[in-house]
Amino acid sequence: MALLTVADAAQLLRMEYLEMPGLALTAWQARRLCNLSDELCDGALRTLLESGFLTQTTDRRYLRSSSVSSVSAIRRRLLEAS
Repeated sequence: MALLTVADAAQLLRMEYLEMPGLALTAWQARRLCNLSDELCDGALRTLLESGFLTQTTDRRYLRSSSVSSVSAIRRRLLEAS
C-alpha cells in the first residue's frame, strides 16, 4: 500500500469540496471523511488555504472560497425576505 503525501491528501479534500458545494468541515471532520492522520490532514488543509481554494470561517470550518460569496448572498436574501 502506497503512503499518501500532503499533495495527495490535498487532492482528496479538493475532490470532496468540488463534489459537494457548500461543504464546510472542521479539521476533525476532514480527517474522518478522508481517513487522514492529523499531520497529513493539517498539511493538506494548510496547502488548500494557502492556494486560495479554501477559506476558514470564524468557527474554524473550512469552506471552499467560491462558496463564501454564495453563502453570503443566500443569507442576505433570507434577511431581506423576513
